Order: sequence, then C-alpha cells, then structure tokens
Amino acid sequence: MTNEILKRFDLRGKVAAITGGGGELCGAMSDALGAMGVAVAVLDLSLEKAEARAQAVLQAGGVARAFRCDVLDPGEVRECYAEVCRLWGPPDFLINGAGGNDPRGSTSEEFHDPQGAPATGAQSFFDLDPAGFRQVLDLNFLGTFIVTQAFSQGMVAQGQGAIVNISSMSAFTPLTKVAAYSAAKASVSNFTRWLAVHFSRTGVRVNALAPGFFMTEQLKFLHIDRKTGELLPRGHKVIAHTPMGRYGQPDDLIGTLVWLLSDAASFVTGVVVPIDGGFSSYSI
Repeated sequence: MTNEILKRFDLRGKVAAITGGGGELCGAMSDALGAMGVAVAVLDLSLEKAEARAQAVLQAGGVARAFRCDVLDPGEVRECYAEVCRLWGPPDFLINGAGGNDPRGSTSEEFHDPQGAPATGAQSFFDLDPAGFRQVLDLNFLGTFIVTQAFSQGMVAQGQGAIVNISSMSAFTPLTKVAAYSAAKASVSNFTRWLAVHFSRTGVRVNALAPGFFMTEQLKFLHIDRKTGELLPRGHKVIAHTPMGRYGQPDDLIGTLVWLLSDAASFVTGVVVPIDGGFSSYSI
C-alpha cells in the first residue's frame, strides 16, 4: 500500500514550465522539481536570472533550460511554448509565478485621515497612478492568462495536465496599502476557479497556491530595518497575526506544490490553498 501511495507522487519524466522561475519562490520550485526528475523550463523576464536557476538545476543533476519570457507579450510567450515543445514535448505542468507589485499602485498609509495634513512625499488613494495600478493588474493577472492560454493547449490536446497559479493572502483579505496588488491577486484566484470549471472535462486541473508572508529579498526591504536588522512596525504586525510566529521560507511551498501537480490530487481542482502559517485563519 505504501509503495502505491508514493507512486502517486512520482513526477519523474514530466515537463514543467515555470514563469518567474528566476525568482526566489519559483526558483525553489524549479530546484525541487528538477531534483524529482522533472524537466524544467525556467521562464523569466531576466534571462540572466533564468540561466542562473537553470544552471543550479543542471548542477544538481536535473534537466532544465532557461528562457527569456515577457509574460505580457503573447508572441514571445508562444515562441517559448513552441521551443519547450521542440525540446521535450508539450509541458505536463504549468506554474504561473510571474508577478509583483509597483509602488505607484500602493498607498503610503493604512488609513486615510481626511483631517490630517499629508506627510511629505506621502501617496494617498487619490494620488495613485492609473498606469502603475494597471501595470500591477497586467503583470499578475493578464500575465497568468496569456501564458495559460498558450501553454495549456498541449495539456488539453493530451487530456491531462496540471496548472498551478500563484495567488496571495491579499486575495482572501486585501492587505492595507497594496491596493493594486490585492486586486490583482484576487483576480488570479477568481480566474483559477473559473478555468478549473472550464477545463473540468478536459483532464486538466487548475489550482493555486496563496503564500502568506515569505521572507524574500523584496519583503526584507519592506519589513526589516536595513541598519539594525530588526523588524519594522509592519513586520511586527505580520508576526503578531501569524499563529506559527514566523515568516515562510521558499521550501515551505514545495510539499503543497508537489501534491497539486501529482496524481495524488487527481480529484482536486479549483482550490486556492493558503500557505501562511495560519495567517488567514487567525482572528481576535
């Protein structure tokens, strides 16, 4: 019985495409899948980052190839898909990890005080730049849509495959300040559920991970004082609201990712799984 269960998690011989694969979170996914015998197409806007991650997979004994890919350029995305197919055949898995925020879509303060004088350089809701707001929406949501439209074709044709989108805690309950990012990730979660239903009779499953607060380099800049190394006030709020009392690490995503890609999750589609140390469950 044990061997039969373990076989359901066996991903050897499969092909995965990972956007944002040069980053910290999706880079860890690239490493893990490569170690499990998956051929990994590492797609990133930065070819340098993609090549570095692909090289790490190769040095560990895996199979990988780097691709420069702008997820907002349909032509470039289709070219990447065609090249992956030429190398290894149509991907079995797609992980949509490309995303991010733009300061132009975030406010400086959590609460708008109509009576208070704005601080120098502060950005209120009324100061948000529509172009910046749209950039965040496009990168996170439209980038997921464009890549999925191209890379899922082979899965549908073969009658099997798994797509995992990267959503966020801010999709469940919008985080203060990051207005555009919260709206964008809510769109990713909604699209995940919509596509899961749309593809439900094709053999292709569609799910999402919703990471909580993970200690990436980008987050360090916002949550840790660079001079003292101590948590900033927002960081203290995060830890106070996370029952497990710590930030996530990239490897904390791997177990759930493997489960969602594997045959062990063959009846799982349309779910957005929080990986947040209890953040989304805690209330006072």
